[in-house]
Amino acid sequence: MGKTFLDKIPLVSMIQCKTANDCIYKIRRSLTDGAEAFGIQLCQLKREERTDEKLKSIFASCDDKPIYVTSYRYNESEGLTDDECADLLIKALKCGATLCDVPGDLFDKNDYQITSDKAAVLKQKELISDIHSMGGEVLVSTHDFRELSFDEIFNIAKLQAEHGADIVKIVVKSTSINMLPDYIKAMQRVTEELKKPILFLDVGACSNVLRKTGGLLGSCMYLCVESHSELDTPAQPTIKQVNVIRREMNNESNNN
Repeated sequence: MGKTFLDKIPLVSMIQCKTANDCIYKIRRSLTDGAEAFGIQLCQLKREERTDEKLKSIFASCDDKPIYVTSYRYNESEGLTDDECADLLIKALKCGATLCDVPGDLFDKNDYQITSDKAAVLKQKELISDIHSMGGEVLVSTHDFRELSFDEIFNIAKLQAEHGADIVKIVVKSTSINMLPDYIKAMQRVTEELKKPILFLDVGACSNVLRKTGGLLGSCMYLCVESHSELDTPAQPTIKQVNVIRREMNNESNNN
């Protein structure tokens, strides 16, 4: 199997930069820290930096590791249509990306929830089919930012899978660490019943635990940063932090 996000639980270095050169600088530093894959957030990249030549240079610097791309409708993509955001995903795939993040509300703007609009769902399925026909992988994402129940998480994941997701992504906001057991059970249920990997993230009380140990609890990857500069997501741990935690937990498991 070639480059893929479907055969292990990688440390993904998320890259949010305005220029290709800045992306390449962060990528090189990330490789030194132990990054196993990359997430290039194209929506942060200035529009004049999105040429084929510059995208290929960014992806070539990733040392042949899997590449996950986002094309959300904000930051430098503010004002683009959803069709233009989708076109950027296809362009990135042609330039060497591995995995495309398709927002659950693409073609039906709804605060990044999962759409049930029939026309939007059909367009999503067509886009996902095109990505698959080009050899790409698809993550369908829902940024709910609410505290969700066990069943709500599963039902969202089920819809994402029906749209064609290879990986489902759900972001919640917990108000108590007591939600953690339900979140772990939900991740396991999605994996077991839907046969889909899940990237499960929290921006609330469970955030620190899930982001640093999620790969040990049922999430399919770790989203990390090389360092925290102005554009980086503060909640994402550094590659070095997660590497230490993962190594210690694996050593403890092997010793028992």
